[in-house]
Amino acid sequence: MNDFVEIKENERIDDLEINNLKIIQNKDGFCFGIDSVLLSDFAKTIKKDAEVLDLGTGTAILPILLTAKTDAKHIVGVEIQEHVAEMAKRSIKINNLEKKIEIIGEDIKHLPEILPTSSYDTIVTNPPYMKTNTGLQNKSIEKLIARHEIKCTVEDIAKVSNKLLKDRGEIYMVHRPDRLVDIVAYFRKYKLEIKKVRFVFPQKGKGANLVLLKAVKNAQSFMKVEEPLYVYEENGEYTEEIKRIYNKK
Repeated sequence: MNDFVEIKENERIDDLEINNLKIIQNKDGFCFGIDSVLLSDFAKTIKKDAEVLDLGTGTAILPILLTAKTDAKHIVGVEIQEHVAEMAKRSIKINNLEKKIEIIGEDIKHLPEILPTSSYDTIVTNPPYMKTNTGLQNKSIEKLIARHEIKCTVEDIAKVSNKLLKDRGEIYMVHRPDRLVDIVAYFRKYKLEIKKVRFVFPQKGKGANLVLLKAVKNAQSFMKVEEPLYVYEENGEYTEEIKRIYNKK
C-alpha cells in the first residue's frame, strides 16, 4: 500500500477484502454498494488484455475490483464530479495501480470527442437508476448525481457505448428491473444486443431489486436468462454465492 496518500476530513479507508485492495470513501458522500460488487463478479469473464472503460466510475470501485477479478490490460474510469474523480485517483494510488487504471474527469457525453472511436473491448457501468424528478430527492448533489439521471441517462450510455466499443465489444451493466424495458429499447436503438441477463433477489419469495446484463455491439438477437441470484438466506445470512463473491469462503 502506498503510504503517501492524503486522507481528508470525513474520509475513511475501507478494506475490500480481496488482494489486499483498499478504497477511500467519504462518509458524507455516495459510498459503493452491493450492486458494484455483483457487477464486478458478473463481468469477471472480461477477456484477457482487454481495454476497459467504466462509465460513471465514482470512487473507482469497479476498476479496482476488476484488477482482482479479471486480466484486463488497462481500465479507464470516467467521473464527471471533480472531487469524486480526485478521490478515485487517490484510491488508485493507495493500491499502486497507476499503471493499470486511469481516471478521467469528464462528462461521458463528451467522450467520443476525446477518445478514439471503436477502441474499447469492454464497457462496464453502474449508472444512476432513477429518472430525473422521480423517487426521493437527496439533498446531497453528489448523491443526487449518483442516483438520478441528472448527468447521465440510459440513452447516453447506449449512444457512447456504440461509438467507443469495438465491433462485437461487450458492455456489462447493473440496473433496476423496472428500467429493463428502457434499457432494451435504447440498447437496440444503438445496436447493442442484450445477450445475458441475471436477476438479483434479496431472498426467495421477494421480488427482484437488481438486474445484471451483458450486451454485445452488432450481435445477433439471442438472450439467455441465467439462474436467479439470491443475496440472503431466510435466516438473514448471506447465501453461499454471495459469500464467494465477497471472498468470505
